[in-house]
Amino acid sequence: MRFGRIATVGVGLLATGSVVLTGCASNKEDTGTPTGSKVSVSVQADVAGLLPAAIKAKGVLSIAVAPNYPPNEYVNTANKIVGWDIDVMNAVAAKLGLKATYQNATFDNIVPGVTTGKYDVGVSSFTDNLKREKSVDFVDYFNAGTQWAGPIGKTVDPDNACGLRVAVQTSTAQATVDVPARSAKCAAAGKAKIKIQSYHDQASATSAVVLGKADAVVADSPVIAYGVKQVSTKLKLEGQIYDAAPYGYAIKKGSPLAQAIQKALAALIADGSYATICAQWGDSAGEIKTPTINGATG
Repeated sequence: MRFGRIATVGVGLLATGSVVLTGCASNKEDTGTPTGSKVSVSVQADVAGLLPAAIKAKGVLSIAVAPNYPPNEYVNTANKIVGWDIDVMNAVAAKLGLKATYQNATFDNIVPGVTTGKYDVGVSSFTDNLKREKSVDFVDYFNAGTQWAGPIGKTVDPDNACGLRVAVQTSTAQATVDVPARSAKCAAAGKAKIKIQSYHDQASATSAVVLGKADAVVADSPVIAYGVKQVSTKLKLEGQIYDAAPYGYAIKKGSPLAQAIQKALAALIADGSYATICAQWGDSAGEIKTPTINGATG
């Protein structure tokens, strides 16, 4: 999760293997991937009425996103920020009668930007956890877990990864909590620590395995599944999905915007728009039935 995200395997240009195999990586995706869900969303006046006056007056929702995490959020070959996360938030904004505008930001700077009011919302596959809830409020909109992937022809056991070179994306739950904890257990058992390789973007982390620079890559379940699908002749999923936790929209602490977004999302779930978007991106497994505010348990 991006503990950023139960952050995870997004694969940029892995669909065009020749680019990856030369050592290059990109956040851009083929425009053949869905880039705009076909759902019709109408404004719901009672929900829009919950908006903070300043946001309602300007008619725009300023959204920070780190678009390097396909299929959730990424920049396509037309230089447009797209993805499953983007489609859902566009629908939320439309339900509130607002125009969604996206600001390309560094993942680590999104929460600070929300707390200072630079952005209205942070939408970037954030894992809602108790530590983050001290800084911002979260409207939870999806459940995701962690999964591993490794090269075809080799077997990687996530529960026996001591001594392996494991690629992760910087600032994700995998990079800051999961893999370090596994490495510490290795050391405590007198075994070699995991050699953690941290990359700025998920495409580079995934490419490291394809290029033989790493033995495995760990990321959020929807992201890693998507990445493996792009290069199914090179990588395969390893182990089971674990540590499921909610993705949440980051909103300034105490802002009524959280309740407005929660109600808008609930309306999208009720009318089927949310399910339609999830299905179009292959993310139905993580759908929720009821959006919550600050629903973290750990």
